[in-house]
Amino acid sequence: MATDVTTLSTEVPPLRDGDRLTRTEFERRWDAMPEVKKAELVDGVVHMPALSRDHSVPHFGLIGWLWMYQTLTPGTEGADNASVRFDDDNMVQPDALLRVLESHGGRCRVTRDRYLEGGPELVVEIASTTADEDIGAKRDVYRRFGVQEYIVWRVADRALDWFVLRNGYYWPLAPGADGIIRSKVFPGLWLDPVATVAGDAARVLTVAQLGHGSPEHAAFVTELRCAGYPV
Repeated sequence: MATDVTTLSTEVPPLRDGDRLTRTEFERRWDAMPEVKKAELVDGVVHMPALSRDHSVPHFGLIGWLWMYQTLTPGTEGADNASVRFDDDNMVQPDALLRVLESHGGRCRVTRDRYLEGGPELVVEIASTTADEDIGAKRDVYRRFGVQEYIVWRVADRALDWFVLRNGYYWPLAPGADGIIRSKVFPGLWLDPVATVAGDAARVLTVAQLGHGSPEHAAFVTELRCAGYPV
């Protein structure tokens, strides 16, 4: 008579919002759930937000804005919802980011398994149902890991905040007298926050083009070209 053999289960537990995990365990569980598109680990806690239209439409607009800048600025790279490893307790998935390539002096690098590691120069978050997290815990994580500029679009408040890292703290980056915010890290990356929140795409595009055509953007492109080396 055959004897039943009991083996230990190798089933990977699912990710659940609010779980407390190490980054290694977080990645193991997420790898086993290819149907999950949005998940991140913030100070050891799993976050799995739902993405409504109120999140997705602003997200789409800012992706287009960053894509234009990347296209005209060799040596930079943008990404949408890329997972970024920081340490054993943090693997974030910002809505968008812009970085200087490591070949051109950037501090964020690509790992052997094709993830990003280290703080990108600029991170963007759309805060619809996640405003407390984006303004609180996640902002503190980005600060600690040296993300130099952080943009938060607070959908419910119809407001956009742009922070710049100075001496280890985030400070608001205020618009100029013309209402335009100008990046300190990416010269020529300009944004009209009022037009952005209002959905005035024509004005956003006009301001972006003014930034791309500015002398400071031309100087930055030259600087990146001089700093770069073949990858």
